[in-house]
Amino acid sequence: MQPNQLIDQTKLKLETILNHFKDELNKIRTGRANASALDKIIIKAYGTTMPIKQLANISAPEAQLIQVTPFDTNNLQAIASSIREDQSLGLNPVDDGVVIRIPIPPLTTERRTIIVKQLGDIAEGILISMRNIRHDALKEADNSKKAKEITEDDYRSISKQIDELMNNHKNKIEELVKDKEKEIMTV
Repeated sequence: MQPNQLIDQTKLKLETILNHFKDELNKIRTGRANASALDKIIIKAYGTTMPIKQLANISAPEAQLIQVTPFDTNNLQAIASSIREDQSLGLNPVDDGVVIRIPIPPLTTERRTIIVKQLGDIAEGILISMRNIRHDALKEADNSKKAKEITEDDYRSISKQIDELMNNHKNKIEELVKDKEKEIMTV
């Protein structure tokens, strides 16, 4: 593989992981309504399981309220009970027969510290994935060097560029974590 291809491929993988992490951050509850907090909810409807997005429109019309409007009101109870059963969210939906309103209770200090710990666990998982990408890229570069496809200087250059990419993405992750922690801990 050409050195530039390897660098571009590694950069693409790291960007993909960074974007995945950003999506995960949006799902973490901060005491404010966020429609993406319900993304992982799976509903049993029409004889199969489906993500909530395929069965309803989700919005956050107020800072402390999520509103779920089912496309088919026959699924209203199934959606409400699936949200209620997800203990990680700790939400209590209320339906009026047409829409489901989910009040977002303020977070306690204890709950905030638990969420920050979960955030740290997610970030550590992402960093491990990033290290694995770096390891694979360096291994591929090493194999290319052994096969005499690249020179020793090319190998050093690739290693340096991969480490720079890794450090840049690691700093972005740490910055996102710090911002999210601040958002979670703000009362």
